[in-house]
Amino acid sequence: MTDTRTVLVVGGGTAGNGLTVLLRKAGIGVDLVEARADWNVHGSGITTQGNALRVLREIGVWEEVEKHGFGFDALGITAPDGTVLHVDAHHRTGGGDLPAVVGMQRADLQRILIDAVRRSGARVRLGTTVQQLEQDAAGVDVTFSDGTSGRYDLVVAADGLHSATRAMIGMSERPEPVGMGIWRVCAPRPARVERTDLAYGGPCYIAGYCPTGPDSLYAYLVEPQRDRASLVPDAYAEEMRRLAEPYGGAWDEIRASITDPKKVNYTVFTRHLVEGSWHRGRVVLVGDTAHSCPPTLAQGAAMSLEDALVLAELLAGRDDWDDELLTAYYERRIPRVRLVVDGAVQICRWQLEGVRDADVPGLIGRTMTMLTELP
Repeated sequence: MTDTRTVLVVGGGTAGNGLTVLLRKAGIGVDLVEARADWNVHGSGITTQGNALRVLREIGVWEEVEKHGFGFDALGITAPDGTVLHVDAHHRTGGGDLPAVVGMQRADLQRILIDAVRRSGARVRLGTTVQQLEQDAAGVDVTFSDGTSGRYDLVVAADGLHSATRAMIGMSERPEPVGMGIWRVCAPRPARVERTDLAYGGPCYIAGYCPTGPDSLYAYLVEPQRDRASLVPDAYAEEMRRLAEPYGGAWDEIRASITDPKKVNYTVFTRHLVEGSWHRGRVVLVGDTAHSCPPTLAQGAAMSLEDALVLAELLAGRDDWDDELLTAYYERRIPRVRLVVDGAVQICRWQLEGVRDADVPGLIGRTMTMLTELP
């Protein structure tokens, strides 16, 4: 197919990479710029639920994801000592032919998407940022940090939570902390760990783990938010071991493996949702640039991938890339994304407020039932 229109994708994370491949499949020319020279190949683990897997299949990488990840269909609830209290079947939000969940290393997913971008024929520039945007009715003139410039029919801001592109077009929304912080680590997988287990209670709000491959998992502890300036990176492993000490079961083996502070990550939960529209002229937002939420529903990557799928579908299916099209994209996405963001934050609030009779299972069930529908 001949590239007759061009899109600049700003940001090479999950949303930006996925969108790039989907646009190239539709014969649309794409330039992708990513601020990090290493293309951001790092991170701990990621839980990809069925509706995310459905989009990854459309992108054409499902087989690689399946090969590198660990699929499962159940969720366990345990006491802090490791006693299993309840096991529930996960909703297969991507349909019956996909697992309910695939856990994997975030770096593996990023490498898989990077390879797909490379194969797509998109033009990629790393270590490059957007310095200036100038729009008119027909397109966007862009000046880059390396001194070059280009003109595009559309610019897609996929540069994440703290998007510089979002600020350039006058959107003032910023991620706001919700009051919780999370410690994450990649660790060897005990043989008995074949699903996500969550323990509520003990010194943390949540102690959980997710298998990410034949020999690996990622584990996490959720606690009240701390001032990161008070945390000493060299002591991260020691601090996570201390927090994990009251937890039993598989945590005995996981805790013993937490020895390298460089493998431990601490971050805070945030929430934001751009309301009204996700575009200004011919610049439009996708993924974490438009919304973020705590991982209490494990839907962050899924919502980003669904954004990419819907936007690519609309751009490929219409001749006029106008305000009507970009408004339709927002209106199609906002009810679904708002439900996820609000639900994820509600779970946090219940925990922060110590609500003992909170209907967390009911909220999760209603949300996942809705997510089985196509975006």
